[in-house]
Amino acid sequence: MNPPHIPVLIDEVCAALQPGPDRLIIDATFGAGGYTRRFLDAGASVHAFDRDPAAIAAARADPASWPELASVPPRLVLHPRRFSEMIEAMAEQGIARVDGIAMDVGVSSMQLDQAERGFAFAAEGPLDMRMAQEGPSAADFVNTAPEADIADVLFRYGEERQSRRLARAIVAARPLSTTTELAQVVRKALGHRPGAPKDPATRSFQAIRIHVNGELDELEAALAATERLLAAGGKLAVVSFHSLEDRIVKRFLREASGAGRTTSRHMPETAPAFAATFAQVAKAVRPSSAEVARNPRARSATLRSATRTQAPPRSIAA
Repeated sequence: MNPPHIPVLIDEVCAALQPGPDRLIIDATFGAGGYTRRFLDAGASVHAFDRDPAAIAAARADPASWPELASVPPRLVLHPRRFSEMIEAMAEQGIARVDGIAMDVGVSSMQLDQAERGFAFAAEGPLDMRMAQEGPSAADFVNTAPEADIADVLFRYGEERQSRRLARAIVAARPLSTTTELAQVVRKALGHRPGAPKDPATRSFQAIRIHVNGELDELEAALAATERLLAAGGKLAVVSFHSLEDRIVKRFLREASGAGRTTSRHMPETAPAFAATFAQVAKAVRPSSAEVARNPRARSATLRSATRTQAPPRSIAA
């Protein structure tokens, strides 16, 4: 099998999850199946999720690459669903606990490389950006949202310091229908020097994509679901690609492990509100220079991993 992308930090993810025979793992972001293939080859069974119907359809249309779909019982089950729906989907399969969960958060290489999906500005395409190919598109947002809302999205999800100026420019340029039209508006509003190391449109495209897909809310819901799904000793591994995602993962693990609690010598010691649901929180892992050389899209990746304890989920403990 030759997937059209290179899985990021795959050796490190496998080291964190320890896939093997008799282990059941959720690949929450199937994509082209790079992680899933390694888990299956190690002997594990996999339930793979992807909200993009094209990713699921591509795997089902290629049974030679995925014989595990037809094994009895199947060692690979595909779920064309959001990863925030893991609990419900696994319950429908009669499964309450799993041994590992992997998440590769953000837009996939296949989506970026398909101009017709409208995620990138390197080639002209419709201003779409919808991972699930349903609901309001990026064009719907930039062409109908109030200027203040556009500015808020650009600032919150793109960390764009000139969000107000840029929002005014977008509203003045409406209607916008293609990725290149939007990119040109951004470059003109912010000033673009050809040859600069980073195109100023990058932040805006990131922000609008995150908003259109509700990505950060999805991530928070999925992380909460891991407390319910992972068995004691189960492993969680999350690869993120920008600071907003990584902050959410880092905060979740800090709070779930109890490391986020603060104490004061001026106050009497109190019992913790809940038992830690995760332990053995590993230090963040970044790709090696060799991996970045092989796969430049890995350069901003961060892996965080931890092990589920025996404590009940905080939602139940509370």
